[in-house]
Amino acid sequence: MYILGIETSCDETAAAIIKIDEKNGSIKPLSNVISSQIKLHAKWGGVVPNLAAREHLKNILPVIQASLTEAGLTKDAVDLLAVTHGPGLIPALLIGTNTAKTLAYAWQKPLLGIHHIEGHIYANFINQDYRKIKFPILCLVVSGGHTQLVLMKKHLDYTLIGETQDDAAGEAFDKVARILNLDYPGGPEVAKAAKKWKSPTNKTLTTKHVINFPRPMLKSKNFNFSFSGLKTAVLYFVKKNPEHLHDKKFIQQVAYEFQQAVVDVLIAKTIAAAKIHKPRLIVLAGGVSANHELQVQLAQAVAENLTDTDFSFPDTSFQLDNAAMIATAAFFRQQKIGSKNDLFSNWKTMSTKANLNL
Repeated sequence: MYILGIETSCDETAAAIIKIDEKNGSIKPLSNVISSQIKLHAKWGGVVPNLAAREHLKNILPVIQASLTEAGLTKDAVDLLAVTHGPGLIPALLIGTNTAKTLAYAWQKPLLGIHHIEGHIYANFINQDYRKIKFPILCLVVSGGHTQLVLMKKHLDYTLIGETQDDAAGEAFDKVARILNLDYPGGPEVAKAAKKWKSPTNKTLTTKHVINFPRPMLKSKNFNFSFSGLKTAVLYFVKKNPEHLHDKKFIQQVAYEFQQAVVDVLIAKTIAAAKIHKPRLIVLAGGVSANHELQVQLAQAVAENLTDTDFSFPDTSFQLDNAAMIATAAFFRQQKIGSKNDLFSNWKTMSTKANLNL
């Protein structure tokens, strides 16, 4: 089975072909083409929706053709089309969904709309044997727009057990990057700066700045998150020390302390939820899954605090927005739907939703 996935929820124009081999349970990406818009949006310090849509319109058909060429396939070999239909930026989403609907009609192919976060969750199972997936699964979803703990008792069965009450973790990373005058995109730049800072045992002996950023909601009796106060704490600290913004060591220290505060909260909430819900697998999903410190420290926390629980995060190629994850999620959704719905008519009815619920 060959599935063509399309992703345009934000500033990446992406298309991918995955091959499902039901004999050995493999999910193999044959292509994963991404056209990035980072340079276009860098001067604005964030994604401009209408500019993103124009770039998607220019790039989407060449990207789809490139994905077919890289996979060594023609449109005739495609068994299913899948596209992100929410959540995301409406101008960007419309380019992807309208293209997918047009191709479904022209090629006479079945079509599925996929939730963007569902794609990120299922990115964990690319290049894996899907027959060996163990439930229940606890998903820590961390991105620019979402910070959630999601419990899965079976495929496509999602129970939201915790979420951010204000800023998402990825959004906080981006805002702190702007406070520190770091380049766009902010999250990776904060992580780079933090990596360069080696936290001394006694900071007072090596730096005049003693930083103790808060860990919001760390001891709350639920699994919700809050990062707005942490972001504000960084802002106030920097405003008290504006003359040091030209000091690379100062920037690195603030980035390190901020990142560690975020990681501490994410890990504490995840481990606390796992002790109650007893998942067999914890997965990390979303763009912030690319954060090395979060990967390493969460893996260590799982190993030290939980028994009979595995930990997973996506391969590097599938951590950020991509279309292979959309195609992978579509396989599991198609398996669940079976022949109950006429997927060939979805080109008529599929809608795009900026705030689509999981």
